[in-house]
Amino acid sequence: MLHEVINWLVGTIGSMGYIGIFLLMAMESSVIPIPSEIIMPPAGYLVHEGKMNMALVILSGTSGSLFGAYVNYFAAHYLGRPFLLKYGHYVLISEETFLRVERYFAEHGEISTFIGRLLPVIRHLISIPAGLAGMNHAKFATYTLLGAFIWVSILTVIGYFIGHNQELIAEYSHQLVLGLLVFSAVLVAVYVKVKPKL
Repeated sequence: MLHEVINWLVGTIGSMGYIGIFLLMAMESSVIPIPSEIIMPPAGYLVHEGKMNMALVILSGTSGSLFGAYVNYFAAHYLGRPFLLKYGHYVLISEETFLRVERYFAEHGEISTFIGRLLPVIRHLISIPAGLAGMNHAKFATYTLLGAFIWVSILTVIGYFIGHNQELIAEYSHQLVLGLLVFSAVLVAVYVKVKPKL
């Protein structure tokens, strides 16, 4: 099954080019969570084959991630926020909860957005609380782009060097996630220690 999916993605990306990468990563980052682990490595494989350009692949994947993240951001901000403010008390979400979310993202939105883009599952969801809180657009875009750029770049490089070996791609993707979890934990620890002094 995985072999067929990857073959389909290689064909799709090959036929649609950079637009295909953009669209697939936009879906991955928004309401259709297609795993980026099966999007960017095949694109990296096509770079290895000389059929695509590394810089443009990474640019397409990163910008697609930002677009998808903004779909969630705007949906949460313009649809979810008014709805939950009006009806949230029926499901035990009070206005005070929103104020806490807003305060949290005002103080810690940058680190939360950046780390969120590096972690499985959270990567698809971090834009929602950011949108609910109305996080500053410049900060949201900057840290979303930074986190997405790192994630997309590493996956593309994995695909470039490993090629079409699905088993190795899965293995290295798993190791990548573990490495990013450790990196995120260290970064949070440093942030907690340094933040009060800033």
